[in-house]
Amino acid sequence: MDKHQIREQVFRCIFGIGFQTDVDPEILINQYVDDSCDAALSNADRRKITEKALAVSRRIPELDDRINEVAEGWKTNRMGKAELNILRLALYEIMYDDSVPVKVAINEAVELSKEYCNDDAPAFINGMLAHFAV
Repeated sequence: MDKHQIREQVFRCIFGIGFQTDVDPEILINQYVDDSCDAALSNADRRKITEKALAVSRRIPELDDRINEVAEGWKTNRMGKAELNILRLALYEIMYDDSVPVKVAINEAVELSKEYCNDDAPAFINGMLAHFAV
């Protein structure tokens, strides 16, 4: 899998765990990777998806606080779930993943929003993340 495909699987994991808040995220993430990812997925790619999804899920309260600091009129509790989880993933990459340049994190978030969100989302995502591209 390339980096975009791995990122997309991580997004799907963190999106999915938001619907089952009564279950340990680690269990849900492992179940998603086992059930939904290609059977031919390498062990290294499985590990990358699982580790990043867990890392993001553990920082959701902190990421949401940071998003809410810059959000005007659209706090996290009012955002679409796809948009919110794309923002969480990108912000995690910006703040904690030194292997991902800020511009790449933003561009990938915009690309994911084109695929999973409405037509207004790419501009919204780009505008929100621009606050963190300092």
